[in-house]
Amino acid sequence: MQVTTQGTSAPDRRAHRADDVLAMQRSAHRGGTRSVLSWLAARTRARVFLVGVDGTILASCGTGATKNERAAELARRGTKELVSRGLGSLVVDDQEHTGLLCSLDCARRTAAPALAAVLPGPVPEGLPQLLADASSALGMCWQAEDNERRRNRLELVEAHNREAVLHLLMNGQVSAARQIAGVLRPALPEVLRFLVVESPPRLRPDLARRCAGLIRGAWVVPCPVHADHLLVLAPVAPGEPAEEPLALAAAVARETGGHPVGVSEAVPLRETATAYGQAFHALAAARGRAQRYATFACRPDPVLVIGPALAAWAERLLAPLRGHAPRRPQDPDGRELATTAASWLAFAAQATAHLKIHRNTLSARLRQTGQLLALDLDRLADQSLLALALRAERLPAACRPEPRGEDETASLRLDDLLTRPTTVAWAHGLLRPVRTAPPSAALAHTLDVWLRNDARLGPTATELALSATAVRKRLTRVEDLLERSLLRSPSDRHELWLAARALDLAEAAPPLAPAPAPAPVPEPAVTTGSGGMYP
Repeated sequence: MQVTTQGTSAPDRRAHRADDVLAMQRSAHRGGTRSVLSWLAARTRARVFLVGVDGTILASCGTGATKNERAAELARRGTKELVSRGLGSLVVDDQEHTGLLCSLDCARRTAAPALAAVLPGPVPEGLPQLLADASSALGMCWQAEDNERRRNRLELVEAHNREAVLHLLMNGQVSAARQIAGVLRPALPEVLRFLVVESPPRLRPDLARRCAGLIRGAWVVPCPVHADHLLVLAPVAPGEPAEEPLALAAAVARETGGHPVGVSEAVPLRETATAYGQAFHALAAARGRAQRYATFACRPDPVLVIGPALAAWAERLLAPLRGHAPRRPQDPDGRELATTAASWLAFAAQATAHLKIHRNTLSARLRQTGQLLALDLDRLADQSLLALALRAERLPAACRPEPRGEDETASLRLDDLLTRPTTVAWAHGLLRPVRTAPPSAALAHTLDVWLRNDARLGPTATELALSATAVRKRLTRVEDLLERSLLRSPSDRHELWLAARALDLAEAAPPLAPAPAPAPVPEPAVTTGSGGMYP
């Protein structure tokens, strides 16, 4: 191929060269390195390669007669010789092909790759000049793209480091989280408010920068489980006004272009897991609101409502798990099994992303946990028992009332605790929005059938003789009424099962003699949101 022909006048050659340079610049602006290589391959009808200093083919284009494997091998061999000899350009050939190579025109601080053009026969007259001009355009493109790749890697490392801090906070390891956060900056606040912003995954980087600029001192972390969620840990200033949560939610919703935002209560740093659950449930309520934001709707925690006897019950239930010792060093111990179960109860199958383990590992650990505790974790009832026990065990000691009559409560079953007047009153209050909202009968019945079918849409739809879509719409309406997430984990299904069980037991109990009115449901000192990252 003749890029220029002999006898062409100098002004014509300069005009052709200027046209080629302009065409390469347009290709560079349009599509970067690959676009320039594609244009160059079409212009020269050769196979063109971008080859790293170690001989790796970074990119290639061309559909000429030259065989790709032989051309690539010639380009690799020529690049290694070019680098070892410290040359700017080089011509190599074999029996059938000729390769012309030149280093990209880049800053010396980078190990710039080489541009190689391989074609049959000798080198055309105008090809060296064309490749020299192309090396300049490609050098700028490659360096800009390399800088972008480096920036993306740094952002990824930063996100992973912040995710590690979040995991430590969720596990209650506040001291270790503070040490790492002190290096990354900003320092973690003493009191925080958790925000969950829902958006398409492709918008998360831009929204993260906006939220960081809007909330001074905030920690912004892409959710490791839900690809469409952005997590924001916003510091709470002492003596902030009561309307601050709504103002903060409204500001974030405006800044993010109307994406749904859920905001938790102000909690101490050690209660980060609780704040996450609150913000997640607030997000479920925000999806159905015109303003696209919602704050957490407080309600009593069943662990605090049931009282100190629940701790003894949870200790008995979890005793086989806590006393489990692995037979092999690589096997999980009781604590690791409990952590895995807690993550699965919160995130279901997405616990693999949360814990960074394989799905087979998750299944094996859950199977072992069920065997140790004599529970069938495929059933919602047994899931709810385990979730309640783990929550009761993790509740801070300061939030537990002083136990009374431990000898009497040590042998109580959970059903005995659920039939207490305060627990029944809590269950009535929890389910009242569903049972009183029109059409209350349809919604309440759908919720009961869904809970009875282990929170599975398919069997629920079959029993109700409805489509899965219709059942999902009804449950979405229930989500709006309860202001809690049901269809997406973390879900409130475990707490709803407990409430439904309490009411079923109360209705089945024989009538009792008149008794003094039960005490009102106690208002807990700390209200925890169900369905948090660690129930």
